[in-house]
Amino acid sequence: MGPGKAALIDAIARTGSISAAARDMGMSYRRAWDLVETMNQCFRHALVETATGGRGGGGAQVTDFGREVVRRYRVMEGKAARSVSAEMSALEKMMRKPASQRKV
Repeated sequence: MGPGKAALIDAIARTGSISAAARDMGMSYRRAWDLVETMNQCFRHALVETATGGRGGGGAQVTDFGREVVRRYRVMEGKAARSVSAEMSALEKMMRKPASQRKV
């Protein structure tokens, strides 16, 4: 699990579709499908369930387990960001300002 996969799950939850989520994120349907398959294989339970398309539609939905995985990932992400905030601040001060903010 990483930021891209968590964002994909959020997009699927929002759109109800892997293809719509992929479009929203600017990735191919194939890439999104592969990521969903990988996540579903890596965890004990499916994170995303799909329904076959056709006349009645199809689509995808994030499972309760998938929502819990993303929730826990976001908690970890927040803790990691807080733990390095002083170092990030120091590093940012060492960087050049963007060209648009420099005096000429």
